[in-house]
Formats: sequence, C-alpha cells, structure tokens
Amino acid sequence: MKFSQLLYSLSLGFLLVSCQENSPENIPQAPDSTVPTYSNPVFTPVLADPTVVKSGGFFYAYGTEDNWGNEGGHRLVPIVRSADLVNWEFVNNAFQVKPSWKAEGGIWAPDVTKVGNQFHMYYSVSTWGDPNPGIGLATSPTPEGPFTDEGKVFLSQEIGVENSIDPFFIQEDGKNYLFWGSFHGIYVVELAEDGKMVIGDKKRVGHTHLEAPYVYKKNGEYFFFGSEGSCCEGANSTYQVRVGRSESLLGPFLDKQGNDLATGIYGEIILSTNDVAYGFAGPGHNADVVLDDEGTEWLLYHAIPKNNPRLNNGTNRRPLMLDRLVWEEGWPTIRNQQPSVSSQPAPVFNP
Repeated sequence: MKFSQLLYSLSLGFLLVSCQENSPENIPQAPDSTVPTYSNPVFTPVLADPTVVKSGGFFYAYGTEDNWGNEGGHRLVPIVRSADLVNWEFVNNAFQVKPSWKAEGGIWAPDVTKVGNQFHMYYSVSTWGDPNPGIGLATSPTPEGPFTDEGKVFLSQEIGVENSIDPFFIQEDGKNYLFWGSFHGIYVVELAEDGKMVIGDKKRVGHTHLEAPYVYKKNGEYFFFGSEGSCCEGANSTYQVRVGRSESLLGPFLDKQGNDLATGIYGEIILSTNDVAYGFAGPGHNADVVLDDEGTEWLLYHAIPKNNPRLNNGTNRRPLMLDRLVWEEGWPTIRNQQPSVSSQPAPVFNP
C-alpha cells in the first residue's frame, strides 16, 4: 500500500472513531430543565402541626389555630389545598365558632381522616401551661368544612394523662384507635364505633420526650413518628422527629438497637434543624405520609426559617414544609436528616 493510501485509511478510521465517540448516545446529557422542581417552604406564613387528607383530586391540609398577624389575621384552624403538594391555596377556617365544651384554650394539632362519608377531625384544646387540656371530635361532610363540633372525647384528668394533646386517629381490623400525648408520655386507646367514647384501657407506647404521634403502616410493619424538643422558640427551636418500628399497631415500637420507645429517650432521628445558618429550625409534627402518582412517599411538616422566625405580632412563623421520605435498610428517613434548602424534584402527578 502506498504511503498516501495508508495515511488516507488511518485518517478515515480516526474520523469514524471520532464520530462514533461523539454520537448523541455518547455525549454527556445536561440535566432535564423541564423536570418540575420546588423549594421549601411550600405554604406560608404558617401551617403549624399539619395534618393532610386527599379527596376529589386535592390534598387538604389543616393546621393549629394561629394569628397570622398582618399576613392573614386570626385563623380558626386554617384549611389549605393543593393538587400537587407544592402549590397551596387557603380555603377556609375549619370552625366558624370555637367548641364550647372547654372555656379557654386554642385549637391545636388537628388530625383529619375520612371515615365513611364524613371527615372526622380530632383536635386538642389547650393553652400553654394548661393543667387539664382535652381532645374533642368535629365532623364535616366535605374536607373544606365548616366542621360541626361533636364535643369532647376526654379531658386530661379524665383519662389520667397530663397534657393530653396531639391526637392521631387510625383504624385497624374494623376497630378505631386514638394515639395522643405530649411530654407526659404517648398513649393509645380503643374508641367506640362512633369514635366519640373511650373503650378499654389505655396503653403507653412513647416516653416523655415525645409528642405529635403518627403511625404509618408499610409492608406489614408499623412505623411510629414522634417529635421531641421545643417547638416554638423561634430560631432556637429544637424540635426534631424520631421513628420506631413495630410488628403491631399497639407496639412495642423499637429503635434499631431494640430499645422500646416507651421506656426512655430512644428512636431514630430522621429530621432535625439545618446546619446552615439560612436553613430551618425545629422541623417536626409531621402529617401523614402521602404518595404521588409514581408511588414516591412524601412527608409534610412544619419548621421555622432561621432568618425570619416570627410574624409581626411575635407568633412563631411555622410554614408548611415538604420533603421526600426515603428508605435505608428498612427504615424511613429524610435525606441528610434535615429539611431541604435547595430546589428539589417535585412530586409527580399525572394530568
């Protein structure tokens, strides 16, 4: 072969290899800028102690009674809704008037569940330092309310548990159960068929470091979520979420080391204050785990922005937060165990 032919052949081969290496399938692809994203918080200024229920294509979230100051005024259990968990709009106050069975106190930590054709809201009535808070029930035919009060379920002194707040209702095998409690222990008790009366004996399932109980069932196991620390000290809030696991709805709930959450300061920490100065303090009191159309699990909760912790009237600014729940070796957690502070892929919902 002549030298010129050899040179031509080598050049052609090099050109073919170069073209192959730079073919579309081999060129590094830039991230898809069309993928929807979101950033925390997803609703402002406040939606403290959230609970969530899905109905008719919308998620409805409810929060503790609060005064939003010059950003909305007094809200008697605010209701907000969203089709995608990211874009929320205020709908209504759940109550037109306060329940009358307790003379003083705010309506705290509602828990809403659809039971038959009605939406049941268990709620706390309490003030800071209240020696005898209680839990009541209200119902509505629609998630947007207004809710009609059905009266108290019990007072702290009647049930024998101090600071009885933060209810969570769940049904299992045709029976009704109520979890509740704060820094005098977490308890569970069976309720009557109508959900208005206690039947049977209460059982302690969480120690005195926890409040805001929630139980999520997955693959035949029960995961207890509880919040510990201070919820409401502005940027100094220390709230965080711990988790335990059980083979039974009624516990015992154990951490990874096998410690019973009812007996001491145990539980796996899955969500706590951001390390960065511009992040969020005191994340906690999560709502129910919800799924998007791809089956991804999401957790709603509240937290306090460190750089803007209070409203103009001094109320703690506790906006609604959203983060993906991920699983590591059979345990749920939030990535980095902290609220996300940058843009994240949004939940997926089909049109």
